[in-house]
Amino acid sequence: MKMDDAMDIRVVMLGTSGSTPTKARGMPAVAVVYEGSVYLFDCGEGTQMKMMKYGINMSKIEAIFITHAHGDHILGIAGLVRTLALNKRTTPLTIFVPKGYEKTIQTLISFDRALISYPIEVKGVTSGTVYKGAGIKVSAFKLVHTIPACGYVFSKEEKRRFDKEKCRKLGIKGKMFAELEARKRIKIDGRLVKLGDVTYEVGGKKIVYASDTRPAVGTIRASGGADLLIHEATYLERDIEKAKKRGHSTAAEAASVARKAKVKMLVLTHISARYRSTIMSLNEAKKGFDNVIVARDGYVINL
Repeated sequence: MKMDDAMDIRVVMLGTSGSTPTKARGMPAVAVVYEGSVYLFDCGEGTQMKMMKYGINMSKIEAIFITHAHGDHILGIAGLVRTLALNKRTTPLTIFVPKGYEKTIQTLISFDRALISYPIEVKGVTSGTVYKGAGIKVSAFKLVHTIPACGYVFSKEEKRRFDKEKCRKLGIKGKMFAELEARKRIKIDGRLVKLGDVTYEVGGKKIVYASDTRPAVGTIRASGGADLLIHEATYLERDIEKAKKRGHSTAAEAASVARKAKVKMLVLTHISARYRSTIMSLNEAKKGFDNVIVARDGYVINL
């Protein structure tokens, strides 16, 4: 149980371009930082450099979740795992990828026979819970793209936190916190103090990442009530036929998904390099959903 506030998840947009990089946008990657651990979603070329630039400790990566095996989402794995080895990593690393593409990831790890000093496990996923950690879990769901692809839901469970000021006034310190958690009550100067007297509930959090994909019923279901939906918006409405042909979404379509899922915030990413400005993407999305931004590299969302 912690004594800090509720804003303990940091989401960092590391790369926000689609297919090709630009001077301002790198290849797809999103870092979710929670309690010191890093959960990486996609790992496009140059991801490790973006992590250094935006203050993400790559040695703290717990797992990597790949949406699909197109090059712009996976080529950064090759460099990243080698840098971790050179930095003397010893803890295991798990990489999740849609089932059937495990060998593609293995090739990126082993192609030059580099000495990897820590265990790497590549797991094929389809849908359902794929990862569980302390107070969090990650689930996969199917996207609609030109090859098998998965979106991911990062969920933080509800928990109870200590009220700093109340604890200070009552003289609660040190081992007393653990005792109060275990016994649910404690006596202080003859007064009975219950756990509920000095704590408060912090709600869970739900973050959804969907890239690359056509707008899909599965995404709407997985995103229901989410605090944050990160959804690809490769194209503008004027290029919707390209979006359909190539398995992508327009900004307006992403907004429709967010509205139907009743999410709290929508972040658009995977922006095509063909557009010099994102103003039109933002304006198109805002017609269907109010709380939306077009992400840039380095954009941070605190939850």
